[in-house]
Amino acid sequence: MYTQAMDTKDGDDVKAVRSAEEMQLQQRFDARIDAGDFIEAKDWMPENYRKTLLRQISQHAHSEIVGMLPEGNWISRAPTLKRKTILLAKVQDEAGHGLYLYAAAETLGTSRDQMIDALHSGRAKYSSIFNYPTLTWADMGTIGWLVDGAAIMNQVPICRCSFAPYARAMIRICREESFHQRQGFEALLTMMRNGTDAQKAMVQDAVNRWWWPCLMMFGPPDDQSPNSAQSMRWGIKRVSNDELRQKFIDAAVEQAKVLGVTLPDPELRWNEEREHWDHGPIDWDEFKRVIAGDGPCNRERLSARVKAWEDGAWVREAALAHAGKQATAKEAA
Repeated sequence: MYTQAMDTKDGDDVKAVRSAEEMQLQQRFDARIDAGDFIEAKDWMPENYRKTLLRQISQHAHSEIVGMLPEGNWISRAPTLKRKTILLAKVQDEAGHGLYLYAAAETLGTSRDQMIDALHSGRAKYSSIFNYPTLTWADMGTIGWLVDGAAIMNQVPICRCSFAPYARAMIRICREESFHQRQGFEALLTMMRNGTDAQKAMVQDAVNRWWWPCLMMFGPPDDQSPNSAQSMRWGIKRVSNDELRQKFIDAAVEQAKVLGVTLPDPELRWNEEREHWDHGPIDWDEFKRVIAGDGPCNRERLSARVKAWEDGAWVREAALAHAGKQATAKEAA
């Protein structure tokens, strides 16, 4: 999950004048949101609400699909058959998550082809975390533990999102992501308890590289996220960026102690007054660079997705041709 920094600016789209009917529909919608009701795709909704959802859900779907690439790179190099099978199953899960989310986004009136075109043309974004390289096998466990752990923190509140198709998709996705997080932790624990000194050093190096990008997954600080308030007002977002980040840090610190790894933050200290772990400054300039397309693997990830789409054109064409023949045969009968 990967849904950080996906708020959309809606101010320019607000109509200056609304009809009486539109105002009544808006009032009913607001009342349903205030009451905690779910909004279905067939229900009336403000255009800005629709656009915000489409932006967030489609970019979440893109993140699941692009997220297959860093791990898929290691399927053929997994150290054992067991680890290969686990990793293959996980990558397949991510593909399924993308399909659930594209289907949910399509209910808002935009086709999957349009969403994918927006990704390939650079008009749509995906989570910045997938623009970092996977250098060693330990990265697979670290992604499971930290990246999927951060995703769960982000995604569990979305199970209560006001848009019902998104909320329903997230229930199954969160169950599978939770398994991925436990699998990653178990892989690292095995290396730290039974591995060689070199393998233990490999785990620590992976944690050092992934820790700060994972903290960025929750998005910029609340005071620098101007659209979060509106998303929370609509019930799309339930918990603020800073609250989610703090919850993740508090959990990860205790898990790191079990693993026997050191989190790469010299300013990480327990705050008795707040009853939370304080942390050092996050490099938001790096976050902005990666989001803007200047990360270590931005170009590689996007080109891989475009190539896969182009290479699969014949499959889509064959499927459409087959569907057309079936339809013709049905009409003739």
